[in-house]
Amino acid sequence: MARSSRNARPNAAQLEIFGRFLRAHQQVYESLNKSLLEERGLSLPWYDVLLQLSESGEDRLRLQELADRVLYSRSGLTRLIDRMEAAGLVSREPCEDDRRGTFAVLTADGKRALRRAAPTHLRGIEKQFFSKLTGEQLSVVDEAMKEVLQGTDCVSETAAPAVQ
Repeated sequence: MARSSRNARPNAAQLEIFGRFLRAHQQVYESLNKSLLEERGLSLPWYDVLLQLSESGEDRLRLQELADRVLYSRSGLTRLIDRMEAAGLVSREPCEDDRRGTFAVLTADGKRALRRAAPTHLRGIEKQFFSKLTGEQLSVVDEAMKEVLQGTDCVSETAAPAVQ
């Protein structure tokens, strides 16, 4: 299917494709979240925060950078971090070179929770996504999503979805 002009209104077939994309995203998200909650008592957003902190190289990120990576607003992330801190999975530390900045830091309990949850998450991704697509289809999806992300406004270049 040819790309539409940036100013053109999507046609019915294009809107149907976009609707399937949204439904597929929602169903995969809900399935992954349900598995993590049932098997590990950890929601997908919590898992994503732990993963992003773990992959930072220092087990810590400034809250603003973390918000960009997990695609949360700063206020939404603050509430999420409050709950995760109360559960002992993360802590907060002040930023030494910016008194207004705060780091979210992965705790030892957070690392353990991430290690325990990773197999559940990876199994879910395989079952709900990879097993349904051929290698050729995955390549097409990859190229298409790169194109969509490249042309999307309002999304930080550092944003990274939870994939592990």
